[in-house]
Amino acid sequence: MKMKYIALLAVFIGFTACNDPEDVIPERMMVEMEEPIRLTSGSADFSTYVALGNSLTAGFTDNALFVAGQQNSFPNMLSTKFAIAGGGAFSIPFTNDNIGGLLAGGTQLPGFNPRLVFGGAGPVPLSDVIGPVAPTTDIALNNPAGPFNNMGVPGAKSFHLLAPGYGNLGNVSLGLANPYFVRMTGSTPDASVLELAMAQSPTFFTLWIGNNDVLGYALSGGDGTNPITPGDGPPGVGFDQTYGALIATLAGGGAKGAVANIPYVTSIPHFTTVPHNPLDPTNPSFGPLIPTLNGIFGQLNQVYDFLGVPERAIEFSSTAASEVVIRDETLTDLSAQIAGVLGASPAFPAFVQSFGLPVEAAPLVAGLLGSTYGQTREATEDDLFVLPSSSVIGTVNTDAVAALIAQGLSQELAGQFSVEGITFPLVDKWVLLPTEQAEIKTAIDSFNATIATAASGAGLAFVDANTLLQQLAAGGVTDGDFTLTANLVTGGGFSLDGVHPTARGYALIANQFMKAIDATYGSNFELSGSLLNIGDSPTNYSPALQ
Repeated sequence: MKMKYIALLAVFIGFTACNDPEDVIPERMMVEMEEPIRLTSGSADFSTYVALGNSLTAGFTDNALFVAGQQNSFPNMLSTKFAIAGGGAFSIPFTNDNIGGLLAGGTQLPGFNPRLVFGGAGPVPLSDVIGPVAPTTDIALNNPAGPFNNMGVPGAKSFHLLAPGYGNLGNVSLGLANPYFVRMTGSTPDASVLELAMAQSPTFFTLWIGNNDVLGYALSGGDGTNPITPGDGPPGVGFDQTYGALIATLAGGGAKGAVANIPYVTSIPHFTTVPHNPLDPTNPSFGPLIPTLNGIFGQLNQVYDFLGVPERAIEFSSTAASEVVIRDETLTDLSAQIAGVLGASPAFPAFVQSFGLPVEAAPLVAGLLGSTYGQTREATEDDLFVLPSSSVIGTVNTDAVAALIAQGLSQELAGQFSVEGITFPLVDKWVLLPTEQAEIKTAIDSFNATIATAASGAGLAFVDANTLLQQLAAGGVTDGDFTLTANLVTGGGFSLDGVHPTARGYALIANQFMKAIDATYGSNFELSGSLLNIGDSPTNYSPALQ
């Protein structure tokens, strides 16, 4: 009997030796036998994490800062993962509501409005959907108590992080302080962002700054009202030395950190959504006017031919979408020449009379046409248009109407010659010309070289946000089961302002930071399965969000 059992055992051993474990052990039991990989921080210390930056750090989204957006900021998402690996508490200067917008002593601050929501066809103010709204966050009355771990300040440029008094309420009316930062400074109103961050003795930091150093110029259409930060100059003036000072201070005490570079801002949907040819001939407000418009511009086009610049001709199609008319300050100003040619034309007085004007008005009209179309052309696909231009194109410019009436034209005629993008060329603030786009790219490339050098020199983790955005714009980025693109509304990556990410977009960014931290400090966020499931974060917020 013993020999029989020994023989059976030998057969069983031989059978199992010829098979892999998964062939004889049920899959469920194999899963239960696997030990989960524990999240470790590597050489990083997350016990005191401080995040510095601008609106992208604060959680700005849908053109506002509000509680839900702040909760879904990428630093707050990171802090929840850091906490598993020894990270401490993460304090945020929360606003008072999910409306967005800021008050100062009960008065709405210009430029700090309630959030945008989806109105069925596109982004609209919250009040358009739910009726009047009343923001409750007042920088003069109810600021929270710090210190704060999220030091992201919407609107901040690199040098603002060093600026004393940038959070002083008394400086807001002078344009020297940021209303959002006023909420963070408390009893030290003249402390800088960097000083308040360092007062917490951070063991780990993230720094994502520099976007606004070029974005402000882009958002203003490159009209010069918000210039690009110079590269050269001492800390607090030039980007290079300012960034170097920030890194030297943050990392000087031994803190580890992660930094991100600056995306090519012209690839965001704020600049890629409005087409260069939005004039639809089937639009009843535009289509029937095309023959008349082409008759008027036909006179001007003859002048362009005579002056040797036929490429400036303006003509609208009755069968296809037409380009808008823009002012291009890089063109030679032919105002005087146009007025002169028209004034010398024997046919021009009759043209003037066709508008119900007396012959004596011919010199006046010649001068007005010259000044209006001396530096104009039709847009091309190389021009970019800021998102707000979509609500301007085809509307009547009231300032232009008033100016023409002051010159002696009737209100009706003045209105006809003041239609934005059609008879009144779009001015610089609505358009980014190729030359302006080149300025932006040159600055970003220079700033990014500075960021990469500083990060490498200090041994910091580096997130290539520029490449990430280019991938979003080129077709999309897949993370887990979700693919995000850079399309406005439908892409999932960008919020309704076309500049800032959605909550899901911020989750994607947080994952990029964790991967970079893994690569530099030997942590294992990715290997341990601790990255965020970006699908857990929304792509839009309900108008009824409380």
